[in-house]
Amino acid sequence: MRFFTCRDYASLTQLVEGCQREERRAQTVFYDRYKNSLKGVCLRYAKTEAEADDILQEAFIRIFKNIRQIKQPESVDSWVKSAVIRTAINYYHRTTKKELLHSSIEISEVETDVNNSFRIIEQLDTDRLLAVISSLPDGYRTVINMHLIDGYSHGEIAQMLSVAEGTSKSQLQRGRTLLIKKLQELGVESYEVTGRRS
Repeated sequence: MRFFTCRDYASLTQLVEGCQREERRAQTVFYDRYKNSLKGVCLRYAKTEAEADDILQEAFIRIFKNIRQIKQPESVDSWVKSAVIRTAINYYHRTTKKELLHSSIEISEVETDVNNSFRIIEQLDTDRLLAVISSLPDGYRTVINMHLIDGYSHGEIAQMLSVAEGTSKSQLQRGRTLLIKKLQELGVESYEVTGRRS
């Protein structure tokens, strides 16, 4: 997040307090402060940019509606990101949850060993990786984002998505397998990432 620069609000605490008082100027400054980074989060969870815009708009409505809940304004960064992720998950529940239950892929179709796949994913250019992740089916994309990028445990994912923990684990495994397959189709191999052929 960028440093605080608005002269009307000398600190993040003052900005949050202004939003809690429903001051339009504070809400505008708050929106401008977070819109770009939160749009990036939305893009990771959405299939299209239009979906990401819908999620972002809905997230800001919820943020401004619930901002009075913040007791420690200095923790607003993580609170806002969490609100956006939860909004994306709610969007997912409303529009695409059935895909999670019906998505399947033959794991044996991909002949990459799991350890190499981790190296490929961890060292690949971020923009390229996020583009491939966004092309995954909704269930896989959601679990990969939540677990690998946002750091949620399988238990937390299961609770947030209202699925069994085993479903989260299998979606991650299948999603990672499909991700590696897609990367291989783009010509990304482990030797390109590690600098040597395996």
